[in-house]
Amino acid sequence: MANTKSAKKAARKIETRTAVNRSRRSRVRTYVKKLEEALKTGDKAAATEAFKHAEPELMRAAQKGVMHKKTAARKVSRMSKAITAISQ
Repeated sequence: MANTKSAKKAARKIETRTAVNRSRRSRVRTYVKKLEEALKTGDKAAATEAFKHAEPELMRAAQKGVMHKKTAARKVSRMSKAITAISQ
């Protein structure tokens, strides 16, 4: 356990940040899962709508440091490519 006042404060801050990051990560996973389900059904309109919600969440997570920005970019790129492939 932390002994100094500053270490105790740091422990509190870490706990708060962890909760926020866990929430963000969960939200990203939810939106990505919804998009994947729309892709499985083959409904391009639903997939496009789901992508409109998932893409900003991924980028926001990358911006906030929940995931690496290249990881988010790769996921967005692959999702976009999958949506384009539906129509063909």
